[in-house]
Amino acid sequence: MLKIITIPNEILRKRSKEVDREFVLLKKTQKLIEEMLVVMKTADGVGLAAPQIGEGVRLCVIDRRADEINLKNDLILVNPVWKKTSIKKDVMEEGCLSVPKTYGKVKRYTKIKADAINEKGEKISFTAADLLARVIQHEVDHLDGILFIDKAKDIYQVE
Repeated sequence: MLKIITIPNEILRKRSKEVDREFVLLKKTQKLIEEMLVVMKTADGVGLAAPQIGEGVRLCVIDRRADEINLKNDLILVNPVWKKTSIKKDVMEEGCLSVPKTYGKVKRYTKIKADAINEKGEKISFTAADLLARVIQHEVDHLDGILFIDKAKDIYQVE
């Protein structure tokens, strides 16, 4: 099984490379997506970005639990970008599989519009709110080499 990379590994601080449709459709990429889903679920995470398992590509997976009403399946986002659709922000506690046993309060937009390529190489565009919007922003930060601790307040650790 793939291993989750933790701080201070340098790949977590690098901007990941954009990939094309052909890359998405490769057998090895499809296998990577499947393995990332297994790693995320095994670690009880709701999202996982490729840099967290040592791959410097713009790919992340999100568990459908982030929005069980609107998501029938887990979400695979390749080259994701987002923009705010409201000015409202919310502060919630976040953690990260790559920053173990550490939590903090992070302010993020509550509604966003996301554009990406899915695991079939198709362009997708959708709106996201609340937890799903937060998870997408968190994972895209990973793809840009930004960790939640860079934005968090009231950071604390648990044993």
